[in-house]
Amino acid sequence: MRVTVQVFARLRELAGQSEWHCDLPVGATIAEVWRRTADAHPSLEVYGRSVSCALNEDFARMTTAVNDGDVIAFLPPVSGG
Repeated sequence: MRVTVQVFARLRELAGQSEWHCDLPVGATIAEVWRRTADAHPSLEVYGRSVSCALNEDFARMTTAVNDGDVIAFLPPVSGG
């Protein structure tokens, strides 16, 4: 199956792009999407424990299963003051 991956803010800067497609086996989770994203863009790996994620514009957990055609977004932790 194929999903669309989106990254925002600092993650987009580090990846050098904001969106791409990812092919996954049936039954994959958002965590698998993140693993493949970090493998393709190693500079993102440090955000693995703090990144937020959304599935089709709704916040989701890394353990959430994905389906063909889904859009998975990763957002860095919020900072500032």
